[in-house]
Amino acid sequence: MQRSAPRLETGRLILREFRRDDLAAYAATLGDAVIMRHLGGQPVSREDSWRKLMMIVGQWPLLGYGYWAVERRDDGRMVGHVGFCDFERAVEPPLAPGPEMGWIFDASVHGEGMAGEACRAALAWIDSTLAPATIPAIINPDNQASIRLAERLGFERRPDAVYHGGPITVFERRRPAAAPVAA
Repeated sequence: MQRSAPRLETGRLILREFRRDDLAAYAATLGDAVIMRHLGGQPVSREDSWRKLMMIVGQWPLLGYGYWAVERRDDGRMVGHVGFCDFERAVEPPLAPGPEMGWIFDASVHGEGMAGEACRAALAWIDSTLAPATIPAIINPDNQASIRLAERLGFERRPDAVYHGGPITVFERRRPAAAPVAA
């Protein structure tokens, strides 16, 4: 079982494990009202960002998967995070079992294709290591950019669900037929 985030590289990005010194960039992203309007509606404080950061780091040793910090190769700036989780969400109807995919990127890189690049690297990793039959993703129904990205990544829309008393758009990606199953 994977105990920490493996380092993945793409043409423009490095996906790596989180470090303590990522807090400032992580908190800035989660504290951005524009970004958070689709992720609970309210900016997250630095204190709560620290708690969330520790929680996502803890997924790797518990589950064998989790989130990566995403940094640009050219300047080392952390621009987002991407990965898989099991938050035991109280979604009704329940999500398909297995790792749920998610991504959040700093507004300064929206529209540059970095989220798609990072997501494709993360999906390639999970397909070659854990090979889950399905991967769910939930997206705020108003977040059209993330909905378009999910569709480009091969996620298919499922019936909407209810999460925290409101509607949530549910997507699911089936393992590609050509994806090897881990031995």
